[in-house]
Amino acid sequence: MRSPEVEDEAVKSVAAASSGNARDGQKPSEFLESAQAKRSPFRSPQVALLLETSTEYGRGLLRGVLRYSRLHGPWFLHVAPGHLDQALPNGTARKLDGIIARIRSREVERRVQSLQLPCVVSTLGEWRSRLSLARANEIRTDSASIARMVATHFIEAGFRRLAFCGFVGCHWSTRRERAFAEATRERGFECSAHRITLANWVQRPNWMKTWQHEQPPMVRWLKCLRKPVGLMACNDACGREVLQACVTAGLKVPDEVAVVGVDNDEMMCELSSPPLSSVALDLERAGYEAALLLDGLMKGEVQGGEVWVRPTHVVSRLSSDAIAQEDPVVARALQFIRDRASQNLAVSEVREEVGVSRRTLERRFMRAINRSVLSEISRRRLERAKRLLLETDMPCYAVAAEAGFGSLNTFNRMFGRREGMTAQTFRELSRPAIAALKPEPHRAKNLRPGADAPSC
Repeated sequence: MRSPEVEDEAVKSVAAASSGNARDGQKPSEFLESAQAKRSPFRSPQVALLLETSTEYGRGLLRGVLRYSRLHGPWFLHVAPGHLDQALPNGTARKLDGIIARIRSREVERRVQSLQLPCVVSTLGEWRSRLSLARANEIRTDSASIARMVATHFIEAGFRRLAFCGFVGCHWSTRRERAFAEATRERGFECSAHRITLANWVQRPNWMKTWQHEQPPMVRWLKCLRKPVGLMACNDACGREVLQACVTAGLKVPDEVAVVGVDNDEMMCELSSPPLSSVALDLERAGYEAALLLDGLMKGEVQGGEVWVRPTHVVSRLSSDAIAQEDPVVARALQFIRDRASQNLAVSEVREEVGVSRRTLERRFMRAINRSVLSEISRRRLERAKRLLLETDMPCYAVAAEAGFGSLNTFNRMFGRREGMTAQTFRELSRPAIAALKPEPHRAKNLRPGADAPSC
């Protein structure tokens, strides 16, 4: 892990290299611009990637940048394995053409700004206005949409008591907490919150001692929550610690506490016990669009733009695989629908399974989850279809059959009514299938691939 002093030396060496090669009276930034102008158009652009390789967020962005470089480059990419303590490479000031970076503080912002190079940044504080160094050249995370997606996931599963666990002093965590609480209370339900004192304590050498102090308050908080409860963790690292605290507290997951994280770091999620559900983000697409934007900036073809990282779906694993219903008839019916929705399931079969009349069943469904039995069957089928669209390359007709729809036309009609777009457009907008995309750089700001995609 590099210290701030090491990073300062790296930045100073870059600035000194620029300053030392400038003509008398010429600013380092002017020298860099003139040097770039003299470079051969056949030379590969040199791009510094100050993105962590230790998290799915950073790796996802890197995958997108790499794909753009292979399709439209090649670029020479400067990147070093590590966490958020990334530093500019030594001795490359005269070679760098651009930077894509994760900005963790105002100090790092000033360091990058001193180079006066085209840059696209991802800030750890998406709560505030755009960073001054990038003007509008920023990768921003849609934390509000992430939080609303998790709230909807829990509420549709029948949870009426929700909770949030995040970090103190991390504004992206605070943003998610507020949005989650708002989405919960808008629907008339309660929400509790707990915050871990240090956001990056897991990466510190003495993290075990820190966790020994952090875990007991979390355990007490979890025990005090009314059960069953749906709990959103601000990210997957936090979600793993919540699961460990549940074990210590003797709480059953997901029956008493259902947990969903953010980032869908597959290794972290699958190593959790039980496996952690998580919100998947379109990180690779965002990385691709960030590289597209930087390319336009380096060529002088665009003035600026922004890239949004948005959620695609909740990847359900065992940590949230629960149905929270106090009505035993509705709970049994929901379980039956979840297990059989992808088959040719009819409402009459659900009624027979639970042993009540159709009218009684519909009335209890409306009272418990505010939708009909048929609507719940359709919702389950559409959720299954969306996951297949995002996680497989199955053609739409196969997706329709696998999800339990009687025909492709029925699938297309219901999907369009629910999502406001075709299934093919949803797939192209929500997954990093970028290989076929070759947009012009000036479209970076409002890049919306797949908007004119045909129906399945």
